[in-house]
Amino acid sequence: MLAPLLLLALSGCAGQAVRADVSPARVETQAPAATPDQVAPDATPAAGDTDGAATANATGTPAPDAAPPPADQPPLSAAELAASDASADAADADYAAIYGSAGVDGSSDTTPVLDPWEPMNRRVHAFNLAVDRAVMRPVARAYATVVPAPVRAGVGNFFDNLGAPIAFANLLLQGRPGEALETLGRFLVNTTVGIGGLFDPAGKALKMHRHSADFGRTFARWGWRESRYLELPFLGPSTLRDAFGKAGDYELSPLTHIEKDRTRISLQALQAVDLRAGLLSLDALRQSAPDEYVLTRDAWLARRRYLIESDRKHGDEGIDALPPYLMDAPVEPEKPEPAQQP
Repeated sequence: MLAPLLLLALSGCAGQAVRADVSPARVETQAPAATPDQVAPDATPAAGDTDGAATANATGTPAPDAAPPPADQPPLSAAELAASDASADAADADYAAIYGSAGVDGSSDTTPVLDPWEPMNRRVHAFNLAVDRAVMRPVARAYATVVPAPVRAGVGNFFDNLGAPIAFANLLLQGRPGEALETLGRFLVNTTVGIGGLFDPAGKALKMHRHSADFGRTFARWGWRESRYLELPFLGPSTLRDAFGKAGDYELSPLTHIEKDRTRISLQALQAVDLRAGLLSLDALRQSAPDEYVLTRDAWLARRRYLIESDRKHGDEGIDALPPYLMDAPVEPEKPEPAQQP
């Protein structure tokens, strides 16, 4: 029963990595190969055209610069070219925000992967995949087939709401009181008005933002920025730092304090199945990876570093993160300086 709890974090991270790697800015267009009737058998290159000859002799097709552009394809306007460049720049910025600029411009400023326990981690990864194939994937498919989508959405909201106490405590420890108070408000509203968290009136009606935080990220905020990669049985990707953090998160989880074992285990199993059902669409992406372990590890570590950096930026705001009504002194607008008389 406890096997599936957090195994599926690896699938979500793998999906994010693949999605980022296929961003429009990173896909190179390829010219279509010429058909046999487009190549003259007795064609000879002009004098001095050694590059074109080498290309034609090596590939059996004329050089790319020798082929005229398609007649039925009009040239792009200036507005279309500007829009295409803006889209590419945005995609590059998104990729660099998560994976570093090495994937965009070839620089080497990314943090190296700390995986000295790779042989052991690979064996644990293979074990986790075997459990997923034998148990979690079939059950998740049946769950997604039988349970209607609105009901699954309510189940997801319920478990998301149960994670609010963990986020609230860690946001306070990270020095982000404004976001902690908003998280507490979401929890109270959704637990009462939202019928135990099945609905999300705090987000839809009151526009209260959802904030995530855990002890692993809190340790990073306190200075433990990098840690060795560690894949845990049944729980999936982690680091040595985050493994210690899971112990603190476990004690703060409301599910942990349910006294009846049958109820607690049933809810934990339902949470794992609902999470796995939401990741079924990523199975094909994971299976097509040349090395799924490397994809999972690198994507998970990149995502954690992105979240940790985001926590640091939010934490550096300090007292400015407090709502105005909690400030010690009222915030007064700045008065414009009087104009100097000539």
